[in-house]
Amino acid sequence: TPKDGAGVDTVPDAHDPSKKHAPMMLTTDLSLRMDPVYAPIAKRFMENPDELADAFARAWYKLTHRDMGPVARYLGEEVPAEPQLWQDPVPEVDHELVDAEDIAHLKGRILASGLSVSWLVSTAWASASTFRGTDRRGGANGARIRLAPQKDWEVNDPPVLAKVLGVLERIREGFNAAQSGGKKVSLADMIVLGGCVAVENAARSAGHDVEVPFSPGRTDASEEQTDAESFAVLEPKVDGFRNFGGSKHPGSAAQLLVDRADLLTLTAPEMTVLVGGLRVLDLNHDGSKPGVFTDRLWTLTNDFFVNLLDMDIEWEASAAGEDVFEGRDRGTGEVRWIGTSVDLVFGSNSELRAYAEIYASDDGQEAFVRDFVAAWNKVMNLDRFDLG
Repeated sequence: TPKDGAGVDTVPDAHDPSKKHAPMMLTTDLSLRMDPVYAPIAKRFMENPDELADAFARAWYKLTHRDMGPVARYLGEEVPAEPQLWQDPVPEVDHELVDAEDIAHLKGRILASGLSVSWLVSTAWASASTFRGTDRRGGANGARIRLAPQKDWEVNDPPVLAKVLGVLERIREGFNAAQSGGKKVSLADMIVLGGCVAVENAARSAGHDVEVPFSPGRTDASEEQTDAESFAVLEPKVDGFRNFGGSKHPGSAAQLLVDRADLLTLTAPEMTVLVGGLRVLDLNHDGSKPGVFTDRLWTLTNDFFVNLLDMDIEWEASAAGEDVFEGRDRGTGEVRWIGTSVDLVFGSNSELRAYAEIYASDDGQEAFVRDFVAAWNKVMNLDRFDLG
């Protein structure tokens, strides 16, 4: 209130016109006048009411639409034509898309590039798995994995990521330069296609000839279309799909896996089959080996589930570190496998074990490959709202 009694009886009561009060302000109100940062802003708005009206309208629009995702999801005639930075805009497709023949050609170029199954799958997964079903942010469209801050996230193994992106970019540039009718392929599409090629190759190595669905039409966002500070909050500090960061949260790593699966709108069976597949494809962060329960690396087999549920293996906590467990042969005592609580939850949790037993069965390999491809395709297209 004003000091020395100033302003007494100057403010009408909200309910009784016969009553008057002294003016009252909160410290938050006073900061708009006294703070060295806020005061000039408040003064500018006071002197420019039209600017205030525009700023308020934009802020209100952001507040009430923040969780709706890209503007492509908006409906109606009143959708503003100007995309906002907080909507994570991507360029519209302004060129002819690649067809089946082009896709086959690009697959061949990727296979001949020397990039491993693990690197291709990890890059595609890192790009697409940023999606959040809560506010529809993230995903592979835009190829923002090549921009700050995503390119520098520890979970993405920056040195490996830079190498993979460099090779895919050279293939993309060579293909686009050879086209005469304006046909192009984006790096965002190349990243996803690389993952699809790797999964197909891994399945073929396991004796299954499958075609992973691929829908071109992604575009590449620019730095100007990317709010780096806003994207920083999407960084995974723990990612059970890549066995990353669990040692820092040994009591809750498995729960955090479920939380991330929920953000990806995955069901429990989809989460299960993806973890099992990503482990044998060697997707662990930094090439670490916990959970890689296979002797046939980079081959899309059900080995993760078979060896996890092997009754000849006894699991016990390891002295090697937090959240590390050793699987020892009951007969010889030899350490066969190492895993984390994220890996072992598929044997200890009753619901997840039921799914694991299906895939670990003698006739479970075909179902495993089929379900993995379906779940993979789902994650790759979580942000493709243009596909309906």
